[in-house]
Amino acid sequence: MIRIQTPLTKEIVEQLKCGDQVLLTGTLYTSRDAGHKRMIEQIKNNQPLPFPIQESILYYVGPAPAREGEVIGSAGPTTSYRMDEFTPTLLELGLRGMIGKGNRNQDVVDSMIKNKAIYFGAVGGAAALLANCIKKSEVIAYEDLGPEALRKLYVEDFPVTVVIDSKGDNLYKIAKEKYVRK
Repeated sequence: MIRIQTPLTKEIVEQLKCGDQVLLTGTLYTSRDAGHKRMIEQIKNNQPLPFPIQESILYYVGPAPAREGEVIGSAGPTTSYRMDEFTPTLLELGLRGMIGKGNRNQDVVDSMIKNKAIYFGAVGGAAALLANCIKKSEVIAYEDLGPEALRKLYVEDFPVTVVIDSKGDNLYKIAKEKYVRK
């Protein structure tokens, strides 16, 4: 198990390999489809993004409302391919990591290689357990989007797996090839 403190630097990313198990501590930002669309509109209109994108990690999640006394509700990963059309633009601006579930298209993988970025997978179906790793949560933009609002999270020992590394090695492909050979 590899422990990493954010921000996620290029040097850290280059050391991580497809299949590595990682515990993240530090700041993550959240966004889903509607939030991504809005960020891209802001970029096209030469407006600043509502968070510092350099060396940041975006977690694709739409958390459930928090119950009384909790920081956040269940917070499991959503399917990442819905963000694929927006992702290369964000990677060009310095986004260093993404957390979600499911595969990415080749344009995203090519941009990850070019920009030295990484894609982590979080375990789907474990939303309540993942929420326990979130120690602070604050909406910082797009509050009108409800669960898709852009949030700043502080996490401790948030468990993820490197699914696609900065060289383009892809755990989904490698694992499938191993299974087919047997």
